[in-house]
Amino acid sequence: MEISYESVKSLGILVHPSSLPGGTYCGTFGKCLEDWIDTLSRHRITTWQFLPLSPTDSTGSPYSSPSSFALNPWLIDVDELQQNKYISKQESFEEIRKGSEVLNYFDFKIADNLSSKIGDVLLDAWRYQSDHNKVLFSKWISKNNWVEDYAIFMSLKDEFCNMAWWEWPEEFSSRNEKHIKLWVLNNKKKLLKTKLIQWHLDRQWQKIKKRAKTNGIKLVGDLPFYVSRDSVDVWSNRSLFSVSSNGDLIFQSGVPPDYFSDSGQLWGTPVYYWAKHQRTKFDWWKKRFTRQFELVDLLRLDHFRAMAGYWRVDGKAKNAIDGQWIRSPGKTLLKSLMTALRVDSLPIIAEDLGVITDDVNILRDEFDLAGMKILQFAFDGNKDNPYLPENYEGDNWVVYTGTHDNSTTTSWWNNLDENLKRNLNEKYNFSDQPSWDLMELGIRTNAKLFIAPIQDILSLDDSCRLNKPGTTKGNWKWKLNKELIEINSFLERYSEMGKKYSRN
Repeated sequence: MEISYESVKSLGILVHPSSLPGGTYCGTFGKCLEDWIDTLSRHRITTWQFLPLSPTDSTGSPYSSPSSFALNPWLIDVDELQQNKYISKQESFEEIRKGSEVLNYFDFKIADNLSSKIGDVLLDAWRYQSDHNKVLFSKWISKNNWVEDYAIFMSLKDEFCNMAWWEWPEEFSSRNEKHIKLWVLNNKKKLLKTKLIQWHLDRQWQKIKKRAKTNGIKLVGDLPFYVSRDSVDVWSNRSLFSVSSNGDLIFQSGVPPDYFSDSGQLWGTPVYYWAKHQRTKFDWWKKRFTRQFELVDLLRLDHFRAMAGYWRVDGKAKNAIDGQWIRSPGKTLLKSLMTALRVDSLPIIAEDLGVITDDVNILRDEFDLAGMKILQFAFDGNKDNPYLPENYEGDNWVVYTGTHDNSTTTSWWNNLDENLKRNLNEKYNFSDQPSWDLMELGIRTNAKLFIAPIQDILSLDDSCRLNKPGTTKGNWKWKLNKELIEINSFLERYSEMGKKYSRN
């Protein structure tokens, strides 16, 4: 497996594929992304970061996915399928696309409906496909054995009105072998539809990845540490997670009370039974990371601090106050991943934000993993603030203005305390373009990589924010309603700023 890590100072952009213009409905794995890769290359912006490419939950969050291995059906590209004769031209697809280009959001229900229709058309056209394509499909299925369980899981969710797996009839929630085999026998078309969508998604993405490599663009993915309780991962590997036989949480994840929350955060995802993972030599983790590095060059590991120790809360708890810290076998796991991936160093960005203890820093540094610095967190008046650029030790950092969870820098500035604004103006000579001032502050650091959300490059406000933590409505649906040619001047300015500080 060839995995490389950028060793020189470089420049990147954070934007999810669904937010990019020119796709079937939202951004998709077709010409839309080919144009994006070419645009990045032309402007010498060598790193593209995005959110998890996995299917989302009902709120649109890719961080609470029904699968750690599958790709989001919303991202399948119709034009590519038509051009390569996998399906014939469909007027209904054009009707869905019509008018969506001028909107700065997309509707999840329409996206679901569209991807389901695409699956139906792929299924109808399958019998007419060449033997060569059918052989390629079979080889891909045999290589990706996660697809079978995923197809069964999603077809059962569809059958039972999208209920969580523990609410299904017992014979299915418990994965009774006899009933599952009978289900497979009686639902071959349903399963084939899901498998075809996943094959084409993977095939389309691999073309994008190849184009990125040819153009010198590094792809940075994102991986949540925990997985959703209502996922095929938990349903099919129950002994690895802290859930009972009926799906109840025995222990759940979260973080303790801190400056931001008096009751802590309760995430509702099961914690891992680490003893079982160790007995199986971390087989599930190895498969999970191997799959991710089939898709990306670098991987941001969300909630990295849980590699050293995690906050465990009773499954029935209503808040995260009464939990306890439990040590994790992160060192052993990371060593196992290095062996499985056959690499000397792991191309992982450790999301080490928040209250971080020494054991987390030691683990990160022992494996020479890049940490994260968020500039919006830097200006609380504390001279020892670890996010202040003058306090960075070494260069093994990825610096951001903000992430997908933050306000855009324009709105962050607009809501900033007036005294803080004055201090920033005096110390850093901020102008009437605060997003560009903050970007320049990050670009001129010694950090190996600087990444700005596309919203900051375009000086957009929170009407274009992607996610607001703690809320379930209005997130994940933002879409850029401009053609790439319309933002060329912004990208060129960003590139020139990178060049000024030897970043491209």
